[in-house]
Amino acid sequence: MRIHELNHVALHVADVERSSDFYREVLRLEPKTRPAFSFPGAWFRLGIHQELHLIGGRIEPVASDNRGNHFALRVDELDSWEAHFQKVGAEARPRKQRPDGAWQVFLRDPDGHVIELFTPPAEG
Repeated sequence: MRIHELNHVALHVADVERSSDFYREVLRLEPKTRPAFSFPGAWFRLGIHQELHLIGGRIEPVASDNRGNHFALRVDELDSWEAHFQKVGAEARPRKQRPDGAWQVFLRDPDGHVIELFTPPAEG
């Protein structure tokens, strides 16, 4: 008996179309075909095997911050991402370095969910 992998992250969002635009245009995630559920939503590819599932109908406020509820996406470098965020008008916090040497950039989606983009610490 074992767990194989994290399959997906699900976020409850107020407006599926607005959130889908953000994840497609700001984070450049690839949309996936979603089963015909009886509730609104959208699915996106996160890397090779993981997915992001948006579930519509959120009415409660989101409690998310970089030291609390958030999810992190490993990227190859941050310069291009920061330039892209500036170009599309997405507000990202200034880059910061973790004590282990990894670099991080945080931003919020339209509902206030915090997303971290990071580069891992140098090996060796």
